[in-house]
Amino acid sequence: MNMTIFDKIGMKKSLAWGYLGILIFMMGDGLEIAWMSAYLQGRGMSVEQTASLYTAYGVTVTIASFLSGVLAEAFGPRKIMFSGLILYIIGTSSFIAFGLNELNYGTMLLTYALRGFGYPLFAYSFMVWINYRSPKHKLGAAVGWFWFVFTGGLNVLGAYYSIWAIEQFGHIGTLWTSIFWVSVGALFAIVMNRDKLELKSSGMSTRAKLKELTKGFTILKREPKVAIGGVVRTINTTSQFAFPIFLPIHMANYGISINTWLTMWGVIFTSNIVFNVIFGMVGDKLGWRNTVIWFGGVFAGISTLLLFYMPIWTNGNLVFVFIAGMFWGASLAGYVPLSALVPSLVKEDKGAAVSVLNLGAGLPVFIGPALVGVLYEPMGASGLIWILAILYFISALLTVFIHLPAEEEDEVRKVNVESIEKTV
Repeated sequence: MNMTIFDKIGMKKSLAWGYLGILIFMMGDGLEIAWMSAYLQGRGMSVEQTASLYTAYGVTVTIASFLSGVLAEAFGPRKIMFSGLILYIIGTSSFIAFGLNELNYGTMLLTYALRGFGYPLFAYSFMVWINYRSPKHKLGAAVGWFWFVFTGGLNVLGAYYSIWAIEQFGHIGTLWTSIFWVSVGALFAIVMNRDKLELKSSGMSTRAKLKELTKGFTILKREPKVAIGGVVRTINTTSQFAFPIFLPIHMANYGISINTWLTMWGVIFTSNIVFNVIFGMVGDKLGWRNTVIWFGGVFAGISTLLLFYMPIWTNGNLVFVFIAGMFWGASLAGYVPLSALVPSLVKEDKGAAVSVLNLGAGLPVFIGPALVGVLYEPMGASGLIWILAILYFISALLTVFIHLPAEEEDEVRKVNVESIEKTV
């Protein structure tokens, strides 16, 4: 049988429109991530107020992230993705119209929090789709491509688009355009994507489907290794959501402007999306767990410290600072194989396992800003950096305890060997 380009790169061809939709949706969702904090502080809000706003947003992101997997398994990914789109549009339009224009802080907290339900329900439901429809020996690459488009939209295209859009439309006008982009992304991922996913819940009653939702909680007790995977996933991107709140201030002390910071953020996550694919494929060959331990935890701890101290050591030399940023971006991608490893720990209820991972992906949106809000004043930026770095080293130790059942590991290894032999 002739292999298509999609087979060779590990992406299921029938899901290609879905991947494209995630890319565009996340670009719309993430276009303010690198500049919102600095913009609000420029309008008179404190670091602590900004952190509280992101914390409220993070709470709803966390809830939606946890529910997305089991909801997608119970009601189908397509329906849950559409509900995420609607909640995003309502939350965003209300945030801009009733909160941001007048800096009504109470309204901003409520509406930005509502907005937080949107992208997890949309994007992470698609992760369930991928886990059910991708061949096991290509699952690392398949989830690698998911994180490629997810992060590529959220942190790369969003940042670069913002540089242009802010000049054209202003900050508030740029936020309004996000609704257009998420709608385009939904068109591709929900309408153009014709792939069919038949789940065991398809013939269930509504009551039975609601009972399925409890598995997102019970799996934590039944499968402790899944719970550990959720903790490791939480550590993975905690710094990503903490950095935009305080790191631009640190960089400014060494002559790095907000526009340069935006460019750097885009470069960092350009590196990240490239290595999302690379480490997904490396995980399929060298082992998912080993890749997370060394290319994720250990590398991330070291590169986190480098990103902070490089401006100090070089007096803001952009070449060295950008290189340190690229290392850090690559290290975050070292955790990509977790999205293949953790669902493979269970034969059934993969949606529940994905929900735990999604909870781990959502918690940093809350924990990152919360750490800044609580620790920035007493410990300063340097204290925060060391806490984040130590967390990465802890995640490497935790991952040692996450391993596949022997029969599953043998099956994956056998399929990978056969795949290599066919390639040769």
